[in-house]
Amino acid sequence: MAKQDYYELLGINKGASDGEIKSAYRAMAKKYHPDANPNDKTAEAKFKEVGEAYSVLSDSQKKAAYDQYGHSAFEQGGGAHGFNFNMDFDAHDIFGNIFGDFFGGGRSRQPQGPRRGSDLQTEVYINFEESITGAERELNLPLDDHCATCKGSGAKPGTVAESCKRCNGTGQERVVQQTMFGAMQSARTCGTCRGSGKIIKEPCSTCKGSGIVRKNEKIQITIPKGIDNGQAVRKQGMGQPGQKGGPKGDLLIVVNVRPHKQFKRQGNNLYLDLGIEFTQAALGGDITIPTPYGDIPQQIKAGTQPNTVVTIKGKGVPNVRNEKQVGDLFVKLNIKVPTSLTQNQKDLLTQFAGDLPPGETTEKKRFFGKKK
Repeated sequence: MAKQDYYELLGINKGASDGEIKSAYRAMAKKYHPDANPNDKTAEAKFKEVGEAYSVLSDSQKKAAYDQYGHSAFEQGGGAHGFNFNMDFDAHDIFGNIFGDFFGGGRSRQPQGPRRGSDLQTEVYINFEESITGAERELNLPLDDHCATCKGSGAKPGTVAESCKRCNGTGQERVVQQTMFGAMQSARTCGTCRGSGKIIKEPCSTCKGSGIVRKNEKIQITIPKGIDNGQAVRKQGMGQPGQKGGPKGDLLIVVNVRPHKQFKRQGNNLYLDLGIEFTQAALGGDITIPTPYGDIPQQIKAGTQPNTVVTIKGKGVPNVRNEKQVGDLFVKLNIKVPTSLTQNQKDLLTQFAGDLPPGETTEKKRFFGKKK
């Protein structure tokens, strides 16, 4: 039997927007939902058809293929068109994505198997120098752990937790409500066991039946060389306890690096503004450049111009993933002009200005002339 056109099935035009497609599907899914049409095979089949139509028209790639090739784009062997879409779907799941769990459909949305615990987060502060060299820290944190007395069961040693009779151990209970579509079934967290699926008649005296205890723990962390502000150190298995035998989450320690007065960091490179005397710039010579690893001597050429940048290789920040890879230090030389001069200095500068070669600018002569 030929399939009905997806647009006709949802009662929309081919150029319908995403919102119009979703709205049409909501209306049709409500109309043909099995909970609204108990024991109606025709409605159930229609419900699956509109679900299939929505799964195609709500996906931009599938929709484009359908608009061009129709149903043949998804038929077995339809790879002739260059498509290989997976057309397995569940109309209940599609419906649930739009309406939540109002229509339970006999399905439990809560995972029943082991679940990993949540990650925890804290923070530490370090100096700029420690971000270069690395650091060690000891943290004293209140952390949750499985109760050692009952081994996390919550039940008094020698007893066991019983399966909740209200939800049959699922952690969810079914509620039937009368709506305009008839009797509708929804799922919600069991009010008796609060979603655990277990009833503890004799709770553990240590954890009061929770299966979890809180205790202060001292944690040693190593902050690697090159860590940047806002990056985190991960301690596996130090987070919240898992549920139903699941593993613990992780502990994330966010590192805050205090800024430095001189150095500015960009990636693994460092930048420094360094002032030098104008006589040093004119005559050249040796200067001292500070680095995170200690001061180093540097020779500058005679006639060094303002804002000259000197590159010091390997005096930047280590790569946090490979400390053997170290960035560079870029030093911008700022020439300091004296603000007060003795009369002798003024005379010498005036003589210097008068001896400038013909190629020099009149602006320089004017500058030194003002010192007279």
